[in-house]
Amino acid sequence: MSANNVVVLDFETTGLSPDNGDRAIEIGAVKLVDGVVVDSFQELMNPGRRVNSFIENYTGISNQMLQTADDCETVMARFADFMGDFNLVAHNASFDKKFLDAEFQRINHQYSGQFACSLLLSRRISQDAPNHKLGTLVDYHQLPNNGVFHRALADATMTGHLWLHQLETIKQYKPQQAISFEHIQMITGMPKAKVIAFLSQ
Repeated sequence: MSANNVVVLDFETTGLSPDNGDRAIEIGAVKLVDGVVVDSFQELMNPGRRVNSFIENYTGISNQMLQTADDCETVMARFADFMGDFNLVAHNASFDKKFLDAEFQRINHQYSGQFACSLLLSRRISQDAPNHKLGTLVDYHQLPNNGVFHRALADATMTGHLWLHQLETIKQYKPQQAISFEHIQMITGMPKAKVIAFLSQ
């Protein structure tokens, strides 16, 4: 599967862990086909309880906004249709995967796509970056952004730009070779010191 056919997603949530009962409150995603954004998805979702003031301030998502949103189960069923069997990308993917799995488990939905993490990839192929936070990397690589952070679609869109930039960076080593999703997963799983040698083979 080509690495430039993916769904890039981002969750805003009530807290850090679904194991502690935290829920998703917004999902945003962009669908890339042949490296072009062909579709996007963004919905607020009502977690069935109030969110605390820290999360309201951090995301700009208020309890008032969530009151009129559909519940998580309804939104996640729509997202399942949007996502299909695409592979998935997120920045700090372990966080988003936890919430995707927890929310899909509630609606008994299985998915076949694999995850890749643009943060782990950045640590390996952009080792000179000051840090690997999304906002830092957007500035560092001069990627397009609309100045909005911590809203799901804005963050997913920026992560999409970052991902395509990362694929271009890797392609410089092997201009003739198509980059597979599995290839990216191999890079993110290897020690940083071995990446350049691997890419140069």
